[in-house]
Amino acid sequence: EALGPQALTIGFARRFAEYKRGTLLLRHADRLRRLLSSTDRPVQFVFAGKAHPRDDLGKELIRQMVHFGSDPELRTRLVFVEDYDIEIARSLYSGADIWLNTPRRPHEACGTSGQKAVLNGALHCSILDGWWDEMYDGENGFAIGGVDALDDIEQQDAADARSLFDLLEHLIVPLFYDRSEGPLPRRWLARVRHSLETLAPRVLAARMVREYAHDLYVPL
Repeated sequence: EALGPQALTIGFARRFAEYKRGTLLLRHADRLRRLLSSTDRPVQFVFAGKAHPRDDLGKELIRQMVHFGSDPELRTRLVFVEDYDIEIARSLYSGADIWLNTPRRPHEACGTSGQKAVLNGALHCSILDGWWDEMYDGENGFAIGGVDALDDIEQQDAADARSLFDLLEHLIVPLFYDRSEGPLPRRWLARVRHSLETLAPRVLAARMVREYAHDLYVPL
């Protein structure tokens, strides 16, 4: 009975390392509970990932998320999928409405999970770092916080957590459930189309190889 096909589905799947902040949502547990407990505008989160065998802090982050989701009132809305692998990732990319990414600046690497989710019609919601800082145009997804990083890690985490919940409560959830123009969320779908038009051609490996060849290899 876990998860509903009509609910706003937010996916988060990657290696659980401390700088990726997989538990950033838990900084405002009450706000998270309200989102998960809503009956008129349901929100559900699907988490997956593994920690390095020697990364005890990463394992602790997973434990915290699993423990929070074990609450009987929340367990059908917040799910942690074990044994993360390529097959699970493929299902999450194609099934998520939002792909969530919360690394600390400036530690974002390639960000390929978000790029693959974009190609499957998900909207990317991330810190403005790495590829998202280059490609976000204000309408092809959602940005957490601004471009300037704070020196204090604790203050940065607190600011990003507030920004994320403000996005969820005031923009993402209302946009997804806006049916004022008919049975479909037309403004949401317009953003999905814009995401596919502006991002899909740029995140393909073919584009990367073509630019390497034309801009670097051939001139040399």
